[in-house]
Amino acid sequence: MSRGHCILSHGFESGPDATKVTALAEVAERLGWTHERPDYTDLDARREVSVVGDVEARWQRLLDRARIAAARGPLVLAGSSLGAYIAAQVSLQVPIAALFLMVPPTRMGPLPALDAADVPISVVHAWHDELIPAAEIIAWAQQRSARLLLVDDTHRLAAHVETSAQAFESLLRAV
Repeated sequence: MSRGHCILSHGFESGPDATKVTALAEVAERLGWTHERPDYTDLDARREVSVVGDVEARWQRLLDRARIAAARGPLVLAGSSLGAYIAAQVSLQVPIAALFLMVPPTRMGPLPALDAADVPISVVHAWHDELIPAAEIIAWAQQRSARLLLVDDTHRLAAHVETSAQAFESLLRAV
């Protein structure tokens, strides 16, 4: 029997088989959670909408899946970069048990600033993120009393995939 369901959203110009979301999926499975990794690559390719593709359609795709999953039981949303942004925003619209964010953008152009439901939140961010300054994430996490892990890395968190997976495991064990 499953403890709940995780939806793991990849970053921009990545994919559902990306290293970080794959590592999270392995953790979820090992701990008895079902999981899915939506594919947003078709929406990322829509450069006629914006330089980061069709973010609003990404948001809607996740929202649709999250509503179905939340109706079946506990739901945890997780994501990397743009995937983290949409996971946080969807958390405001669907009941979730927890939220896991890796290098989340605090702003997305004309879209709403990063916000999230009042649930347990765990954030992994890089001190040397070239896209999202660590200071912005520190302030955001502090306002929400979120668990925050800052690592010596860049936006891709390439050197901290296992560290991110361990932080995700800690969150899932606490749910």
